[in-house]
Amino acid sequence: MREPLDPATPLDPANPGDPAKPVDLRRLVRDVPDFPKPGILFRDLTPLMRDPAGWQEVIRRLSDLCEQLQPDLIVGIESRGFIVGTALATTVRLGFVPVRKPGKLPGEVTGVDYALEYGSDRLEIHSDALADGQRVLVVDDLLATGGTASACAQLVEAAGGSLCGFGFVAELAALEGRRRLPPEHPVESLIIYS
Repeated sequence: MREPLDPATPLDPANPGDPAKPVDLRRLVRDVPDFPKPGILFRDLTPLMRDPAGWQEVIRRLSDLCEQLQPDLIVGIESRGFIVGTALATTVRLGFVPVRKPGKLPGEVTGVDYALEYGSDRLEIHSDALADGQRVLVVDDLLATGGTASACAQLVEAAGGSLCGFGFVAELAALEGRRRLPPEHPVESLIIYS
């Protein structure tokens, strides 16, 4: 059994005995050409999630963001935002609130419809999940076009929360997703692909 890792110490997976070397997160992301369709270069974050030192570095950096922004709750966007969000919320000792696709949450929900390139979609949150302007950090694995994250920001406000920022593991900057997010709130992406 391995010794527990100190969350304040970044490790290099190539040399786990050397805490002085920061982890190169980009090296742990797999590029998958022509997925899910020809012409798309998919950035697969699962090798990063599988790597203990790499994943610890992700959560450490997002924890630093929490230190700066002082959220009361972490909101994660379905579905990989749940992975990022629960790990982060546990580390910083905050509650976690899931934002889901329609029909997935029991009880009363608040929802927001948003436009896609071809059609529309909907996000929902429990109506009682956010109270009295609690400060919310929205997290997800990837910022691409920004449509889902923007809708989540609207949903947080509609449900009574106060958005304080966004945190993403990776961002596809060429898709200009940041431009769709509220400019008054900070956006932190740990890996940015131009």
